[in-house]
Amino acid sequence: MIKKIFAAFLGLALAVTSAGCAGKTGNGGKGVKVVCAIAPLYDWARQITKDTDSTDLSLIIGNGTDLHSFQPSAADIVSIKNADVLVYVGGESDGWIRDALKETANKDQKVVCLMDVLKDSIVEEEVVEGMQGEDEDEDDHDHDHEEGPEYDEHVWMSMRLASRSCKAIEEALESAAPKDAAKFKANLDAYTAKLSALDKQYEDMVKSARLDTMVVCDRYPFRYLAEDYKLKYSAAFVGCSAETEASFKTVKFLADKIKTLDSKTVLTIEKSDGKIAKTVIETSGKSDVKTSVLDSMQSCGKDLDYLAVMTGNLTVLKDALS
Repeated sequence: MIKKIFAAFLGLALAVTSAGCAGKTGNGGKGVKVVCAIAPLYDWARQITKDTDSTDLSLIIGNGTDLHSFQPSAADIVSIKNADVLVYVGGESDGWIRDALKETANKDQKVVCLMDVLKDSIVEEEVVEGMQGEDEDEDDHDHDHEEGPEYDEHVWMSMRLASRSCKAIEEALESAAPKDAAKFKANLDAYTAKLSALDKQYEDMVKSARLDTMVVCDRYPFRYLAEDYKLKYSAAFVGCSAETEASFKTVKFLADKIKTLDSKTVLTIEKSDGKIAKTVIETSGKSDVKTSVLDSMQSCGKDLDYLAVMTGNLTVLKDALS
């Protein structure tokens, strides 16, 4: 649906801007132009290009805008079209970028689409027991069958997939700016070592945790994170859901779940109003349950520090599983 809506806009944007961009180089004389769709990818590219002067980084979806609701401007289309290196997820939310790339005239452009890079590890979004929409009529899903399966796009929530993604980014950067290849490789090695060390901390924490199940009273963009450590989950909505109101059945299921598990913490994502979590806790009748935020990094800007956020998430998750 997003692609259909975007098609007309894309044609108009390119018509308006193509004349003004004709004859311009992709980097404008300021180095190789590297364009990243979302903040986690931007931070990875920033870490890999650290202490080099051959690249010019920019971010498309930032300033607190949730990637699921982002609407590209004509300037965004031009930025993508003129990028020397483009890094994007390739899921439903930024699928419009794939359409924009059909119109690019930059034959030397290096494109890193994470859904392609990680294709052997990509999973479909799933509706699990108790989740909103579990018992919807089959007719309600006709549009899904027409458009094909919807894959979970939140791959950046896995540090293991992050390492593979960073390697693909480094290879694209090395090809576009070979003079800094050695520095890119050194930066990549240093960064992936940090990712690996934090991954080990997650492993150790989960092994010693009392619980193996997260209770998320919100959207659930954490499937790749959970699968890395074989965690189970119960949640109100799938990761890309636009719903904000949970049914009584979903609330009751989550309330019963925290009673069964004797959970002391339920989780929400950033920018949640917390209403569902509050209702779930009240319905459970438990007075010792608190709400914590597990950050999914879906609406961050250029100041995002991916490792810092994932370190914070480790603390939150440890508390939720204790």
